[in-house]
Amino acid sequence: MKILLAEDTKDLNRALCAILKHEGYDVDAAFDGEEVMDFIERDSYDCLVLDIMMPKKDGIQALTEIRAKNIITPVLMLTAKSEIDDRVAGLDAGADDYLTKPFAMKELLARVRALTRRKTEYGTNDLKYNDVLLYAQTFELASENSVRLSVKEFELMQQLMLNKDRSVSVDYILNNVWSREPDAQPDTVVLYVSYLKRKLRAIASDTVIEGDENSGYRLS
Repeated sequence: MKILLAEDTKDLNRALCAILKHEGYDVDAAFDGEEVMDFIERDSYDCLVLDIMMPKKDGIQALTEIRAKNIITPVLMLTAKSEIDDRVAGLDAGADDYLTKPFAMKELLARVRALTRRKTEYGTNDLKYNDVLLYAQTFELASENSVRLSVKEFELMQQLMLNKDRSVSVDYILNNVWSREPDAQPDTVVLYVSYLKRKLRAIASDTVIEGDENSGYRLS
């Protein structure tokens, strides 16, 4: 699973990234709130770990903007032990959980595992369409190159490949990919389609996603 970790203290950032990677997560590291938004514009994640006290844009500001984009990725906020108001503000802004500093690494991993639990009945079969392969075990999308997908990117691509002969509506996608997230909106689907379009270009595939929010989406 893919995690975005935002922590402006470089030594702590490096340590947390190393531990998360050792546990098998793909991790991108950000050091301020503006960098968080740059990462969010380019990619999707299965969990965001955001420190509240960051330069340029704090964690609560970044989270408010993230939720305004209809991104419902689980968020774990890191807060100073004494700052109760920060924790309340973070939860009000849309955080799913918070962890106070200093914290034990085991507790951080437990919180991340709890937030990234997902249904596992993806099926064991790899899927192929045109020049694209979708690997069920590794969540890789491959053509001339390969890239790892987040869980939601994988589920969306899986639905498009399983329904390759027809367009799938936004409602269909919401019911099959975001069925456990009632806050998901049509804009959420539009955003994740844009992520997948970028991934298809990144792997040098000639497969494209056609359609729009009104007509539905299909591979071509």
